[in-house]
Amino acid sequence: MGDGLKKILVLGTRTFAEEIADVISEVPDVEIVGFVENMDKERCKEKIAGLPVFWIDEIGKFADSHCAVCGLGTTRRNIFTEQISRYNIPFAKLVHPSATVSKKSSLGEGTVVGVGAIIASNTQIGNHVIINRGATIGHHTNIGSFVTIGPGANVAGNCEVGSKVYIGIGSTVIDHIKIGDNSIIAAGAVVIEDVPSRVIVAGVPAKILKRNVNNI
Repeated sequence: MGDGLKKILVLGTRTFAEEIADVISEVPDVEIVGFVENMDKERCKEKIAGLPVFWIDEIGKFADSHCAVCGLGTTRRNIFTEQISRYNIPFAKLVHPSATVSKKSSLGEGTVVGVGAIIASNTQIGNHVIINRGATIGHHTNIGSFVTIGPGANVAGNCEVGSKVYIGIGSTVIDHIKIGDNSIIAAGAVVIEDVPSRVIVAGVPAKILKRNVNNI
């Protein structure tokens, strides 16, 4: 990479991609070089925050020199990451300088830890997880891949969070809770009992509002 910087492509072109780009811009030793679009080629004609937008079929040329992170809030970002994997582009894991991650915890590839987030000890975070600003995750907790944890959300210790779970802004999950795959915790909810897969829960305490939901 010549200048010693890790060159980053942000997957996505919507406003959340710009938010992720802003977080990454404050991480030392990385350089954002552009965004990647996979649905609407017309979006490649305009720049975002002064940076180019690359069409997904054009990015193979970056495989030896660039990394990627996903800038999609939706838990269905696995579709995009699977497309990128075909081009052998590696995924970065990025932690904002103001965040705290215990040295006894681990982060999967493609995970972004935002401003002021805290991850306690002996916790495992899966691949392509978005941990938004001010979110906290307690000790001995396991977070599955493609999870989104909203700003200010608090997941306590000894919890098990499945894959593609969306935990809304300001919600609370008390200790020793299990949340099944593909479920949605609404903003401000307080979860005090286990949550099955593919449901929406909301309220204080959180109750099931809808079953058999699809990923958002």
